[in-house]
Amino acid sequence: MKKIINPQKDNWSILLQRPTQSIESIEDTVTSIFDDIKRNGDDGVLRYSSIFDGVTLTDFFVSKEEIAEAENIVSENLKEAIKNAKQNIEKFHVAQKTDKVIIETVEGVTCWQEKRPIQKVGLYIPGGTAPLFSSVLMLAIPAQIAGCSEIILATPPNKRGEINPAILYTANLCGITKIIKVGGIQAIASLTFGTETIPKVYKIFGPGNQYVTVAKQLATKFGVAIDMPAGPSELLVVADETANASFVASDLLSQAEHGTDSQVILVATSLQKLEEVEQEIAKQLQKLARKNIAEKAIENSKLLFVESKEVALELINEYGPEHFIICTNNNDFYMEGVQNAGSVFIGNYTPESAGDYASGTNHTLPTNGYSKAYSGVNLDSFLKAITFQKISKKGIQNIGNTIELMAEAEGLDAHKNAVTLRLNSLK
Repeated sequence: MKKIINPQKDNWSILLQRPTQSIESIEDTVTSIFDDIKRNGDDGVLRYSSIFDGVTLTDFFVSKEEIAEAENIVSENLKEAIKNAKQNIEKFHVAQKTDKVIIETVEGVTCWQEKRPIQKVGLYIPGGTAPLFSSVLMLAIPAQIAGCSEIILATPPNKRGEINPAILYTANLCGITKIIKVGGIQAIASLTFGTETIPKVYKIFGPGNQYVTVAKQLATKFGVAIDMPAGPSELLVVADETANASFVASDLLSQAEHGTDSQVILVATSLQKLEEVEQEIAKQLQKLARKNIAEKAIENSKLLFVESKEVALELINEYGPEHFIICTNNNDFYMEGVQNAGSVFIGNYTPESAGDYASGTNHTLPTNGYSKAYSGVNLDSFLKAITFQKISKKGIQNIGNTIELMAEAEGLDAHKNAVTLRLNSLK
């Protein structure tokens, strides 16, 4: 990891750049695949599945037999762990339900807001070097709680056309019955346009690589909403002299092993602790099964020393991390001051892994600085808020003149007339 002491503020924007390709560098590829699948439907999806996943499919949808087989393959211990995580995630997301908001703004004028589920949603689950069955829990559970009527799960198969059994088991546990064996750009395109066999959806959720992220962004040009631009994973840890160096190093490596384009950053206010963490990273890295992946991610990563917690907090908010871990003797300072972060983990005994799997919070979070404007996935991500209003005779008399004056000032006579007619009828 590159070590930088007291980085100058003028250089922060360059220093904090993510190791991602620009949208322009891959947009042409994504656009051409979208155009092809829009024109050719299933044939286009089959062709790109063959090119990118090396698989020849005869049916996009996972069969009941495949789901039953997965049930037998997954170990009982893992099943129990998934069930435990599911219970915690359900608890946290059920608690996010809100009551109808209703108010009489003036006598006779009642306004209220009710939430309705997004009817058709697509859940994208990465299945490459790390099949993320945990992401099934994070997306399927709130979709079910929200009451989405059609849920399509898309995930890439292996070269034999098989889906990881843990993904199938988890999807079935969450009540997902429509699972398609399609990944990457072609999955996002098929959910955007619909094909002869794959349904079109209204909103697409889920993490993915840079190509999937750009594909999701392109989908918005065709009237399909997305949860957020969620690309390669990232983590920032702030630590002072009280932090446990081995814990900090383990958290940094836990994100580094996600992919070669992941990024981890340590912001330390203790130079000695920074050096201890650096030593721990070198030691722990040797024991990782995904050492080669983590090593490449580490090349994209930084060890930063700053002299005060105030500078540290400013730098953190400038970066806007996906995951933010606080390990200091003044955690409240950072908790109260953080403005831009996807999810925050507080104290020496709160590893980021807890949020990835089983604490209850959602791990589908904004990356690449998008936490400055986007929230992570939550129950409301699967809902729409619809406003209602009802006005009585007394109500239209109370606000009618206000509407007439405002409409007249904007030169919208028909707007004014719609009120005037009603007022005149009550004279």
